[in-house]
Amino acid sequence: MSIETVSETKCFGGKQGVYKHASEATGTDMTFAVFVPEHTPGEKLPVLWWLSGLTCTHENAMIKCHYHQACAEHGVIFVGPDTSPRGESVPDDEAYDFGQGAGFYVNATQDPWAKHFHMRSYVEDELPALVAKNFPVDMERQGISGHSMGGHGALTVSLRNPGRFRSTSAFAPIVSPLHCPWGEKALTGYIGDDRHAWREYDACALIADGARLPDLLVDQGRADDFLDEQLKTHLLEEAVREAGMDATIRLQEGYDHSYFFVSTFIAEHVAWHAKRLKA
Repeated sequence: MSIETVSETKCFGGKQGVYKHASEATGTDMTFAVFVPEHTPGEKLPVLWWLSGLTCTHENAMIKCHYHQACAEHGVIFVGPDTSPRGESVPDDEAYDFGQGAGFYVNATQDPWAKHFHMRSYVEDELPALVAKNFPVDMERQGISGHSMGGHGALTVSLRNPGRFRSTSAFAPIVSPLHCPWGEKALTGYIGDDRHAWREYDACALIADGARLPDLLVDQGRADDFLDEQLKTHLLEEAVREAGMDATIRLQEGYDHSYFFVSTFIAEHVAWHAKRLKA
């Protein structure tokens, strides 16, 4: 479980690093980013996992999200993996919403994707074990968040692992891949035609099937071009209401789908997570 340091830079008193390792889950090298705030030697810190969206790498959030100051203030480690396996031997698709850069945080069962596209196992199992071994994280205090496809990942990972995460949030998440073009394309390609098998990758379906979170924070821009066709936030509102699940779902006037939107509210999300991670 060794890692290679790609870069490390001092930031807000802490250290922003980029690291690489050979992944057993994907059969490829994987790159991820970690921000570790300034802390007392030997101190273990809570960790916030961040899952990025379509076309993104580990770098997008690191450069555009502006989480560093808030994480430094609240003493929270921030971990951002890539969105898919990559490399010349890894299958790809010409479209931006499938293949490399679009892993959808699933374990693919269909060829040719099944050999490498095991992002569910990577973010649920392999990467947490790797981070726990190499960084000063308190694995009893984990939160998870993400944007768009990564918001879908954050919701489904948390719902499938009750008790692991003290806090869950999302920005403009794909709330129901069963009911949107992005999800139907990805899940058909990676998982196959059995729509029942898709339910474990659909936040609304997981809630309908009995999964629960102790609390949830979601921000969605009203000016998001993807809101009506792809994101369908109203389906999540309906699911949590019918389940009687505590959730704060905020529709933010004038904001779109970009990292300008994410960076506007990321400090609020970090503070929201920190309050629960330190309780």
